[in-house]
Amino acid sequence: MMATIGAKLTVVTPGIVEIEMPFSTTLTQQHGFLHAGVIAAALDSACGNAALSIMPENAAVLSIEFKVNLLSPGRGARFLFRGSVTKPGRTIVVADAQAYAIAADEETKLIATMTGTMMTIVGREGMEG
Repeated sequence: MMATIGAKLTVVTPGIVEIEMPFSTTLTQQHGFLHAGVIAAALDSACGNAALSIMPENAAVLSIEFKVNLLSPGRGARFLFRGSVTKPGRTIVVADAQAYAIAADEETKLIATMTGTMMTIVGREGMEG
């Protein structure tokens, strides 16, 4: 999904990640704004990668629930999605993420937030981290 939307993981530290993505007209809705589905997918990736960053090396992660708040239209030259672990756990991790639109002049605006619940997967064939 990240390759499809042109997003790249640019920061990975224990419990915190950042994903950056340029604007593309192929990812917009009828009014020219970044599509809500793309925003949700990138926020989900930010939450999931933040959770994965604190898991054992042999673990994988799956989203089991999330809530998105769309705060402002997705209008910008590029976008930043920041995910962080809110509540770590052995099996379940809660993470939060924010989506920012960044204009050509570098003005930054919060456009969406997500709270997600991630499940740790260990020892399942084909589900390595």
